[in-house]
Amino acid sequence: MSPTALSVLDLSPVSAGGTVTDALRHTVDLARRVEQFGYRRYWLAEHHLAAGVASSAPTVLIGQVAAATSVLRVGSGAVQVGHRTALSVVEEFGTLAALHPGRIDLGIGRSGQRQAEAARERAAPTPAPTGARVVDGLLLPAPFSYAHLVGAPRYALATALLHQAGAQPPAFAGQLDDILALLRGDYRDADGLDAHAVPGEGADLQVWLLGSSGGESARLAGARGLPFAANYHVSPATVLDAAEAYRAAFRPSAALAEPYLVVSADVLVADTDAEARRLGSPYGSWVRSIRGGDGAIPYPSPEQAVTLPWTDADRQLVADRVDTRFVGAPETVAARLRTLRDVTGADELLITTITHDHADRVRSYQLLAKEWAQSGDTGRVR
Repeated sequence: MSPTALSVLDLSPVSAGGTVTDALRHTVDLARRVEQFGYRRYWLAEHHLAAGVASSAPTVLIGQVAAATSVLRVGSGAVQVGHRTALSVVEEFGTLAALHPGRIDLGIGRSGQRQAEAARERAAPTPAPTGARVVDGLLLPAPFSYAHLVGAPRYALATALLHQAGAQPPAFAGQLDDILALLRGDYRDADGLDAHAVPGEGADLQVWLLGSSGGESARLAGARGLPFAANYHVSPATVLDAAEAYRAAFRPSAALAEPYLVVSADVLVADTDAEARRLGSPYGSWVRSIRGGDGAIPYPSPEQAVTLPWTDADRQLVADRVDTRFVGAPETVAARLRTLRDVTGADELLITTITHDHADRVRSYQLLAKEWAQSGDTGRVR
């Protein structure tokens, strides 16, 4: 098997007792550190109206991270195009690529389009979810439905604030094709008029699609011959569906001759299994805040997590995420990541780690990189 690179997905988490300024500075510092540890790329997520997540403007953060590093590929994981225009995306990432040629990844995800699907799912009867299963050692829990969040007040508020009044998100496939055409320089509208993005046209960047299921994102990535990132950390139940749909739809392109799949994982590494479990104890409460519809809370400390209320319903709400988080000593986590890689056929693993203390997060990435290199899983991580 070819060496498997490790990369980073960062949400710029805000810790309880900390500030947004702290979180953003920690993002830049972490990027510098993981570059030294040998990670391949550093992606910034896009989240809005969450007190515990500061990555609401990924293009701004990408520029800061790229300027603070020298060899990391830096990009979006993912820019949500449901409330953006194709031209604005191309111009922004074209600017980044002009300043940092050969290092920028334009990771694209659905937002408004997926919200509309969730609304329809909520309105229609839903079949009972299938149970959890284990495939060659990889846990695939029962699917989790986000349909209940569509009715949450904060969902409606976010939709209103992210979209112009009366605006409807365009079809995802059409928007992707417009982005690709503007990047190539062959865009034409329905009347045959051309348009040229400056910056943007001919930009030296990579276009990715990200997705959580075997739906439109996976199929489009394959059909357009683009690399694809499947979210095991967000939707572990459907990661194999996403990988299979992507490969089944793949057609060679100027960008790729064969499929290239990245799979994400939520990871926390410490010197011992016990210490990793202690540091990871706030995770369930943090996920509960997201799935409850109020948005991510500032990430609690292990001491604070003990005092937070917790019910059986809470445990059920977050069980799939908690059970599929890779927590432990370096050798424990590396073994589980190898299983994830082998079962999904991932060409690369995208690691996201959240802790209350920044030093613990840096240490987790460092320990994993060292173990991964010693086990011979990659040729670059050191």
